[in-house]
Amino acid sequence: MRAIAVSALRADPVLVELPKPEPRPGEVRVRVEYASLNPLDWQVADGSAGGIAPAPRAFPFVVGVDYAGRVDMIGGGENRFRVGDPVFGRADVADAGGSYGEYLCVEQDSALTFVPRGLGARAAAALPTAGMAAAQILEAVALRGHETLLVIGAAGGVGCCLTQLARARDVRVIAAVRGDERSRMGSLGAAASVDLTDGPSSDALRRACPDGIDALADLASAAPDAFAAHAAAVRPGGIALSTRGAAAGARLPEGVRGVDFRLDPSPVLLDVLAAGAADGVLRLPVEAELPLEEAPTALARNRAGGARGKTVIALHR
Repeated sequence: MRAIAVSALRADPVLVELPKPEPRPGEVRVRVEYASLNPLDWQVADGSAGGIAPAPRAFPFVVGVDYAGRVDMIGGGENRFRVGDPVFGRADVADAGGSYGEYLCVEQDSALTFVPRGLGARAAAALPTAGMAAAQILEAVALRGHETLLVIGAAGGVGCCLTQLARARDVRVIAAVRGDERSRMGSLGAAASVDLTDGPSSDALRRACPDGIDALADLASAAPDAFAAHAAAVRPGGIALSTRGAAAGARLPEGVRGVDFRLDPSPVLLDVLAAGAADGVLRLPVEAELPLEEAPTALARNRAGGARGKTVIALHR
């Protein structure tokens, strides 16, 4: 099968030919129709995901975590899936079999579920990591409405989902982005957008939210100093959350609690998010659809920053 893999830690991802994997008892093999790109894909391949995910244990290591497709083969024993079932999910990043490959074997009890009617495979593939992370981040910052959430990196997949889910709870979202994204982020429910192209702007944040910020969700800053600069906008008693493991080493304002977020994938949460997407409540803008051979270029572009929406990779259609 064709796949995008790395041959060693921090090696460049390349298109390779690998044997088709065989499912073990309790597993299913998925014929992948679409994978979607997440920053975690290249972070894991680089070994730079910190405490969020372990470095690869075996090589060649197939890149990618999110996917959608159809069950192609069932491993031994009882199984809740059948050949031909449309499914989507999130692969275990500790394994050597990622989603940027034409076939993928996963545990039936992993973050894997059925694609509901009304939701296509392309849209389903974009949902797992971004959607689950957004839902769990919103729970972690404990905002229930009439409060303000500052989202750094709001134009990416997680940020787009988080903005919509927060707005549905009547939370006021300030979307911090690179470039003029006011119209697009406004259509997703952001109350205001702040351009951080030239670095953190305390004046712009004060204008967008003169009463202060109740919580920060920083989806972009890997360095504790950069995270702390954004957290300076949070009022005492608030929460500053990092998805890049930057909170532990940051000097935060007095009274602000730092949180390093870790995703806890589950098929139940995937079902809830898929139902919302099928009903049109949750939209995840797809910026680009690319063939598998262009995935290395897309990973390099994502690594450079400034991601908008989602990039999906077509394998079988």
